[in-house]
Amino acid sequence: MSRDSRTLSVPEGLEGMRVDAALAKLLGISRTVAAELATAGDVEVNGVAVGKSERLNAGSWLDVLLPEPEVPLVPKVEPVEGMDILYSDNDLIVVDKPVGVAAHPTVGWDGPTVIGGLAAAGFRISTSGPPERKGIVHRLDVGTSGAMVVAASERGYTVLKQAFRERTVLKTYHALVQGHPDPFSGTIEAPIGRHPSAGWRFAVTSDGKPAVTHYETIEAFRQATLLKVHLETGRTHQIRVHMSSLNHPCCGDPMYGSDPELAKRLGLIRQWLHAETLGFHHPVGGRWMEISSPYPDDLKHALEVLRG
Repeated sequence: MSRDSRTLSVPEGLEGMRVDAALAKLLGISRTVAAELATAGDVEVNGVAVGKSERLNAGSWLDVLLPEPEVPLVPKVEPVEGMDILYSDNDLIVVDKPVGVAAHPTVGWDGPTVIGGLAAAGFRISTSGPPERKGIVHRLDVGTSGAMVVAASERGYTVLKQAFRERTVLKTYHALVQGHPDPFSGTIEAPIGRHPSAGWRFAVTSDGKPAVTHYETIEAFRQATLLKVHLETGRTHQIRVHMSSLNHPCCGDPMYGSDPELAKRLGLIRQWLHAETLGFHHPVGGRWMEISSPYPDDLKHALEVLRG
């Protein structure tokens, strides 16, 4: 089974602490396990492997290759309510992923998954990829709905994975953001990394990974704007982080600074963000395909309220 990695910023409270002791506090693992990871070369500070007794400086970046889970991550094979099939053939399946559904099982997630739902529906999924992520060539956040493609064949996995890596896939999202971006259409080019003081969030950081987001206005309302967003890169929470950095967070997204009163008025209990269209060359034959997902009811309701 593949091992997950974790990138963490060293908080001020751990200044001067040994690597093994700090990892035990940050990750909730035993100090013995933390020491074993460091001894095996699985811990880096600012890109350099360190031993267990190395002292840490606040603000440094820890990269840790986590130990394998004691119990393999196996998806629950169960139907996923509201997950429709937008397209399928022998090489790929495009699902309409509902909110509240993960792409695949992860540590700490006990809810429904796309691959578990497909297995329950009788679809064959590619055997390529890590055991818990077989067939997965890209992911949508649990709180984001819309079109997501899964490989059904080994060839489909190889070709689609490469297409996402080379950024030849058209990824179009619709996002309802607070206020009115200026200009109405534009490009945000700002690196994204872990938030320096909250590792579970992301932020625009000087040492982050390059990220490019293109947006244009579809419809403007008094308190919000509906945008069409094209991702050139695919960083975690990219749209949410980039729009928040312009002081125009997605409506219903308190993690990145949305107004809870507006979200309540719109009936939103999650960010208004939807993967509207996926465009890619079919892995067999190469024909260009574009597959779109309709807005789910909660997002449609929010727009109806704004239109009054």
